[in-house]
This record gives sequence, C-alpha cells and structure tokens, in this order.
Amino acid sequence: MKKTAKQRLKNIIIVGLILLAALGISFVLQYYFTEHRHISTVFVFAVFLVSFLTDGYVYGIITAFFGVLAMHYMFTFPYFTFNFSAPETIVSAAVMIAIALLTSTLTVKLKKWEALKAEGEKERMRANLLRAISHDLRTPLTTIYGASSAIIENYESFSEEQKLKLVQGIKEDSQWLIHIVENLLSITKIDGGKVKIIKTPCMLEELADSVIVKFKKRYPEQKIELSLPEEFVLIPMDAVLIEQVILNILENAVQHANGMTKLSLSVYTERDKAIFEISDNGCGIEKERLEKIFSGYNDKTEENGDSKKRNAGIGLSVCATIIRAHGGTITAENAKEGGAVFRFALDLEKDNE
Repeated sequence: MKKTAKQRLKNIIIVGLILLAALGISFVLQYYFTEHRHISTVFVFAVFLVSFLTDGYVYGIITAFFGVLAMHYMFTFPYFTFNFSAPETIVSAAVMIAIALLTSTLTVKLKKWEALKAEGEKERMRANLLRAISHDLRTPLTTIYGASSAIIENYESFSEEQKLKLVQGIKEDSQWLIHIVENLLSITKIDGGKVKIIKTPCMLEELADSVIVKFKKRYPEQKIELSLPEEFVLIPMDAVLIEQVILNILENAVQHANGMTKLSLSVYTERDKAIFEISDNGCGIEKERLEKIFSGYNDKTEENGDSKKRNAGIGLSVCATIIRAHGGTITAENAKEGGAVFRFALDLEKDNE
C-alpha cells in the first residue's frame, strides 16, 4: 500500500515538473523569441515524456488535456480565452491524446516484458542455486552415511585409530554441512526481504581480527597476509554478515586455488569507499566459471581428489547477496601474475570521507 502511494506521488511530481518545464519553455519562445510555431511541439513532447516516465495511461491523458488547455488559453490568439470549437484545438487534443495512448501502451508492454525477463532470470537463478545445493549437500552426506555405516557394520574389526579417523571425517563433513546451511539461510532470508540490513559503524581492525581468528580455527595451517590502512577506519555494516563474506571467499581460495602458496587480505580506502581485496597466487578461475561465479551454480560437477575441495557456488552467491544488500559491489577476476582476486566495496562512515 505504501509502495503504491509512493509511486503515485512520484508520478504526480513527474507530471508537475514536466508541465512546468513545458510552460516555461513556451513562455520563453513566445515572449522572448516571438516564436509560436514550436509551442505545440513542446507540449506534444511533454505528453510523450509523461507517458513514458509514468505508470499506466491516466497521467499521459491528463497531461494531454492540460497541454491543450494551456496552449490555447495562454499561447493562442485571442489570449486567455477558450475556443473549443476551433478546429486546431480539436486536432491538437486528438493528436496529444493519441500520443499519450500509444506511448503509454508501449511503455506498459515494455515494463511487462522487463518484469517477465526479470522473473525468468530469477527462476533461472533459483534453478542454478538448487543444483548447487544438491551438489554441495550430496557429497558430505554420502561420506557421512558411508563412514557411519562402516563403523556400525564393522565395529569389532576396526582398530581404535580407524574408528577415530572415520568419526573425525564425520565431524568435518557435519561442520561443512552446517556451514552450507548457514549460507543458505542467509541468502534466502536476504533475497526474500525477511532480513533488513542494519548497519552499525564497525572498526576495520576489529573486523579483520575476528575474521582471522575464525579462519584460523578452520584452517590452522593456512597463513594469511593482512594489509590494513594506517588510519582509523569506520565502516557502516552488519559485521556478522561481512565476516561471512570474507570467510567464504578465503575458504573458496583454500578449497579451489590449486598450487596456492600465498593468500592475502588487504583493505584500502578510495574516496568514500572501503575496498576489500582477497587474492591468491593459485591456479586462477576458468573463464566459463568466472562469468557466473556469483550466480550460485558451477557447471563443473566432478569431484576433486581432495574431499575438502567441493563446489563453493552457494558461498559465493551468498557473498554477492550480502554485498548487494549493503549497497556495495563485488567482482572477481584473474590476476595478471596468476591467481584470483575477489574485490568488494562498502561505503565508509561519513566521518571518514
């Protein structure tokens, strides 16, 4: 209801501004340039603009009627009188209403087509995400089922060391499943509008420390090179969600950047933005995957030899969703010297600008 009222107010403002502009231009043409012939063109163009920029047919038709009245009352001799029987008045009204109807019809059809296209794209994204979920869930569930079945069926024949190894595998795969579910909940809640991003000023140093601590718990052997600005930086954000973005990208590098020996997280400021850059010197990203890396689906479904290296489609789709919800931008590219670079930008606290 509020959206409809807001849209109606927007349409009224558009009509008012365009009509005022048409009147102003017509006064200038008539009283400063003594030019009468093009005044009708000004109002015809005003009708076209209103019909194109507003919703439905009503505003264009209203503008057409007002344009006819204004043109023949203020800019047609004898001035400040109405003569509705004059042929030019009838012709002008018919032409303007016809333009309003035609333009509004084309605009309505165009908006419907764009809405259908957007809905189709959304459905495609949902299908891609569903495929990614199916793939990401199937592998750990299969491993958990296989390991638990082996323990149950061969409990007496396994040594304590073998049992511990199988249970450890079950634990790791369970943690991975929990991580997938957390990502999935985040993306569905934000996309569905159920979660409103509440931004609070966050110190960059605190955010980076929290990310490093959590990452080290998951990957204690992996070193991260950290580079932060020397100055004090405050960034309005939902710190928990932005931590999730950084952790997802770091985790993606650990799992997919074959041959990686260097992983770095750097943050720098650029005008009113804080730029987060996560880079590695691994194998880079295939061109086909790079084009749709944030879509939630990766066409490469084959498994790697290392069971930890699984599809990260959901995680990166979550990153894009969270950053968009913060009003930021996110990109991925291959570095010239090798490896991949993920970059996202957030608005700085105004005191930092």
